[in-house]
Amino acid sequence: METVLSFAGVAKRFSSPDGPVTALDAIDFALAPGSRCALLGPSGSGKTTLLSLAAGLDDPTSGRIALLGSDWAGLNEEERARVRREKTGFVFQSFQLMGTLNALENVMVPLELMRRRQARETAREVLDRVGLSHRLSHYPSQLSGGEQQRVAIARAFANRPEILFADEPTGNLDAENASRIVNLLFELNREHQTTLLLVTHDRDLAGRCQRTLELKGGRLIADSQHAATGNGP
Repeated sequence: METVLSFAGVAKRFSSPDGPVTALDAIDFALAPGSRCALLGPSGSGKTTLLSLAAGLDDPTSGRIALLGSDWAGLNEEERARVRREKTGFVFQSFQLMGTLNALENVMVPLELMRRRQARETAREVLDRVGLSHRLSHYPSQLSGGEQQRVAIARAFANRPEILFADEPTGNLDAENASRIVNLLFELNREHQTTLLLVTHDRDLAGRCQRTLELKGGRLIADSQHAATGNGP
C-alpha cells in the first residue's frame, strides 16, 4: 500500500535529572494518501513529540520514520527543510503569524521562499477560498482569532502540501469558530487530497476523522478505523 507517512518501531527517550524518560515507545503506523487521521491522547501522552518526529524536526532514539518515501534519517538539515517547505504544511494552536505582515503577506511567505511565480495571485486565491478576500491588508492584531487561524490555514495550503500537520488547531478558539476551522480543514483535505494528521484531545473531533491513533503514556494503545463525518457541518 502506498503511504505518505510511516513509523516503524519508533521510540523517543530523553534524559532528565531523575533518569531517562520514555516519551514514545514502539510506535508503528502508516498513513495513506489523502487520509484524515486524528492523533488523540491526554496532555503528556506523546502527541507533540510524535508530530515533531513526523515532521523531521527531531530524531527518534530508535526506529524508522519515512515521509513521502524518504527516510528522515538519510536527509541532512538542508534536505529536511526543503521537504518541509515543498511537501508539508503546518497549522498550530497559536496561529504563528508574523505580526509585521498583513494577511496577504503572511500567506505569500512560503510561496516566496519556494520562489513560486505569481505568489501574490496564489495567496489572494487561497485567502478568498477561506473567506478572507476582504481582509487581505489587515494585520494579525486587526483580525479575530478565527480569522487569524483561517490565514494560518491559507498559508499552510498555499503550496498544495501532500501532508498537513495540525497541532490542536482549535485550542484557542471558541466553539463556533472551532467548528468552522475544522470544517474548513476537512473541506480542503477533501478538495486537494492532502493527508491530514490532526493532534487533538477532543474525542468528538477525532470521531470526525477516518482514523484515530490513541496515545497513552507514550504508547499507541488504539488504532481505530471508522466511518467519519468530517464532510458534514
